[in-house]
Amino acid sequence: MPSVLICDKLEAAGLEVLRQGGIEIDNRPGLSGKELIEALQKNDGAIVRSGTRLTGEILEQTGRLRAVVRAGVGVDNIDVATATRRGILVMNTPSGNTVSAAEHTIALLLAVARHIPSADASMKQGKWERGKFLGTQVAGKTLGVIGLGRIGREVARRAVGLDMQVVGYDPLISPAKAAEFGIRAVASRNELLPLCDFLTLHIPLTEETKDFIGAEEIALMKKGARILNVARGGIVNEPALIAALESGHLAGAGLDVFEKEPLPSDSPLLKAPRIVLTPHLGASTVEAQEAVAIEAAHLLVDFLTKGVVQCAVNAAAVNRAELEEMRYYVDLARRLGLFQSQYSQGTIQRAVLTFRGELAKRNPKLLVDAFTAGLLERHLSESVNIVNAGFLARERGIEIQTNLSEVKGDFATLVQTELHTDQGIYTASGTLFGNQYPRLVQLGAYRLESYLDGIMLVFPHQDVPGLIGFLGTEFGRHQVNIASMHLGREAPGGNAIAVLNLDSMPSSEALKAILQHPKIHSAQVVRLPAAGEHPIWFA
Repeated sequence: MPSVLICDKLEAAGLEVLRQGGIEIDNRPGLSGKELIEALQKNDGAIVRSGTRLTGEILEQTGRLRAVVRAGVGVDNIDVATATRRGILVMNTPSGNTVSAAEHTIALLLAVARHIPSADASMKQGKWERGKFLGTQVAGKTLGVIGLGRIGREVARRAVGLDMQVVGYDPLISPAKAAEFGIRAVASRNELLPLCDFLTLHIPLTEETKDFIGAEEIALMKKGARILNVARGGIVNEPALIAALESGHLAGAGLDVFEKEPLPSDSPLLKAPRIVLTPHLGASTVEAQEAVAIEAAHLLVDFLTKGVVQCAVNAAAVNRAELEEMRYYVDLARRLGLFQSQYSQGTIQRAVLTFRGELAKRNPKLLVDAFTAGLLERHLSESVNIVNAGFLARERGIEIQTNLSEVKGDFATLVQTELHTDQGIYTASGTLFGNQYPRLVQLGAYRLESYLDGIMLVFPHQDVPGLIGFLGTEFGRHQVNIASMHLGREAPGGNAIAVLNLDSMPSSEALKAILQHPKIHSAQVVRLPAAGEHPIWFA
């Protein structure tokens, strides 16, 4: 009989699911150090919450352990890379706290709109200050939602019930799909911001979303607007938020998450005016805790008794031999997805993938899923891999079409990707050089041969003398080293596109400098994994 170690307190409903599933339970929450290692070694699975840290050192000594489930979304307390190397499956429970987080967002919205915490504190001091706490009605107001995943959509649904108008921005949700939830989709963050009376964010914290709402973005909002964050600390710049509250440009804010948690006792947020703060309570309901406990238990029962893999952070439910055989093409497809997610503009509607030459003779599903995982992974808080990528795309109304052609053309094999957005069609094609080195060989109408790794700068321009020297001079002045340059052009002196591979990320000042050249039309930075670097689910 498989056995499972309960590392943190788990609700009784979750324990009952394990018992009914034929799992022996080792219920010893709070273990650490040597005791934790010894307990893990004796069990087939483990369930953790945020209280237990499974470090690399611990996971190197795990005996018969085969799977770990995080009862919650974030897995930052688990060394996933070590778990992968040791062959330990890591799963999470992405849907259990959806409703609770959405409800907490609405609770903050109303608390901010009606000054409820301040009024409560005043009353408890024996005061009666009706005139001091004049609020605003939310009915008829516009709520802007950035991030239309599970939680964002549930927030929107509740806001519609409050007679609010809801506008949303998510590059992975089509306007038609958004409309199903009563949301009017817009094409960009900056288009959404001036429309908002209230703004709420439901996006992950990544390099791209750090300070996603800063001073420049707040300045685009209406005077008297209000901001809510129940997602991740750091996506709203805290100093910029405080400055806008103090100046009166923002009428209020509600935060459940912070850059540093627990919130330091000397944080300026504690003295900011018209702000409601809660200590990361988004998932802190009886129902949410029970839901993730039940979900975590079901995941382990299904894996340990049936071999079924769901909600995997670091594994793919595919034939391992097939994955190894297609390793380099899987890598190529994922990199093309990552490239398209950053290079294209607008809301993604569908993708058309064409596999040419030898690839057309194989089952394309693995490559389609790898491309889709790359397309989605920078935008979603869920862990995206080739197990769940197709489902997550369908959930967001993104259609993935596939074509096969055994005609080889210029290359023995070619992966051509067309991304259709509300702003146009973006084509990028790739192949392997030497059977393992991914290369970008087509961008729009242009042919080129560029490395598909590291930091890339893509810029359409007119092919004129002196432009390359100008780039070298400006990037040299800003301490940016150019590793390589690849050019595609219509004809000498005509329209062209170039891809630079850079050794470091160019600063905003460096990008502004090169855009001063009258023949450079635009510049887009794309960040891809380093050469030979694979995702954790591919280890």
